[in-house]
Amino acid sequence: MLEEMPEFQIPRDDSTPTAPSPDVEVMRASSLWCWPDLVLFLGFALVAFVLTYVLVIVGYAALESLIGGRVDPNALQHDTVLNIAFQIVLYGLLFGFLYLLVAVYHRQPFWSSFKLRKLTRRQVLGYIAGGFFVAVGVQFAPTLLPDKQDFPLEQMFTSPQVALALGVFATLIAPFMEELIFRGFLFSIFERQVGLLVAVIATAVLFALPHIPEYRGAWNHLLLVFLAGLVFSLTRGLTGSLAPSIVLHSAYNLTLMTGLFFATQHFRNLGFIVAR
Repeated sequence: MLEEMPEFQIPRDDSTPTAPSPDVEVMRASSLWCWPDLVLFLGFALVAFVLTYVLVIVGYAALESLIGGRVDPNALQHDTVLNIAFQIVLYGLLFGFLYLLVAVYHRQPFWSSFKLRKLTRRQVLGYIAGGFFVAVGVQFAPTLLPDKQDFPLEQMFTSPQVALALGVFATLIAPFMEELIFRGFLFSIFERQVGLLVAVIATAVLFALPHIPEYRGAWNHLLLVFLAGLVFSLTRGLTGSLAPSIVLHSAYNLTLMTGLFFATQHFRNLGFIVAR
């Protein structure tokens, strides 16, 4: 009966809505996640790309001179280790820019601005399982577009050591930075300026574009990358958090690399990749 209900369950006539926290009010008033941020990022990304290229090539030339080797001017095009170094340096510069943009220029808390929220153990296990099933679905998906197997990405697996390095990079570093850029930075701008639906679709498309050089000619593989990115973007939109898409992406890459590890007899039979 009403008179027996606890007092906290009965709404008071003079109750007032709970005021938003100061952090929420500051975020609403901030110009963070506006189009000028995107312009700044694109401009810096171009500069960072050129700077990274120079740094990696100069470092490679210095190392070759130190050990008495011959400098190959086209090394960055076909040397997997140099490509990994290039991406790590570039990611480091982009991360530094994003931190300065959010924490210094806009004076906003960095991690909460990207909605990187802590997950429970059960949630982590669930998203790991989700990444596994997305990867399995990709492997058994029908071929809808022209495709081939000897695309540039597969040519990067030149030795067991290189394959292992690629696996570590693809599982631990690339998912975090790609999600921070696509489902963190870009998603937040599109969501605030255009809307959630556009944010989901646009970030999935933009996520697939940088993979074109890796899958050149293997258009069905590129379609599958887009679909995987769409799953990551939908997860970001539905959960309102960046952490799930990071775990999904990492588990997805880990599943693909684990499958390759066993299919090539622990990376010892890498000729299987091109020959299949």
